[in-house]
Amino acid sequence: MHQLSGEENAGLAVIGAGFGRTGTMSLKAALEELGFGPCYHMTEVFENPEHVELWEAAARGEPVNWEEVFGGYRAAVDWPAAAFYEELMARYPEARVVLTVRDADRWYESARSTIYGIRGLAASPAFTVASWFVPRLRNLRRAALMAGELIWDGVFDGRFEDRRHAIGVYERWNEEVRRRVPAHRLLVYEVKEGWGPLCGFLEVDVPEGKPFPHLNDGASFRRTVRRRLHLASAAFVLLALVPPLVYAFARRRLGKTG
Repeated sequence: MHQLSGEENAGLAVIGAGFGRTGTMSLKAALEELGFGPCYHMTEVFENPEHVELWEAAARGEPVNWEEVFGGYRAAVDWPAAAFYEELMARYPEARVVLTVRDADRWYESARSTIYGIRGLAASPAFTVASWFVPRLRNLRRAALMAGELIWDGVFDGRFEDRRHAIGVYERWNEEVRRRVPAHRLLVYEVKEGWGPLCGFLEVDVPEGKPFPHLNDGASFRRTVRRRLHLASAAFVLLALVPPLVYAFARRRLGKTG
């Protein structure tokens, strides 16, 4: 396997320009297997809520110190990084760009049935109240609301539910990436193609005996979201029960001492 030198380890070496639900989680795992890790992904925002303010600033067009986000990372794929691929290309001029793509209709159905719903979940009363008391849910909520403003309100102009409009945005984005990224720096890639094109583009050996990772399919994603919704709902119910239980306990204690 290709081993990265100390010089190569400075800054991002791979920038993903593809939309979420185009195989970005699989690409993240593949890049890390190839030595281009750790790889930044939307999941990293959930674990690093301090990054949310930086992404919000970037969305407003304010200057951002990208090392505050990507210090220690070798690659970045998925949203929110993909929305800033041009800025990242300028900051990391040696980095190569991977545009993950898939059939537009299948992409839309996948995004609509998975990541699009997270914003509504995060804004729900149960999730909002539960997030006050559960740090992991609080981090998820902050990241989801940021992504909503950047992606659904920004990239899709608040019209993601308009299928024709959303697919048009997706297709124009892919064409613009092809046009703006120099050919020698760009790989247009479907993860179903496996190791070959990716390894050839990055000039690394194909991992011997390692199947290409295929992760985060729609069904598993929806199971994860349901688990978090159930956790939020359970927390909400428990919190709702606290005041009457405290009141009943206090009345009982007062009755014994009266």
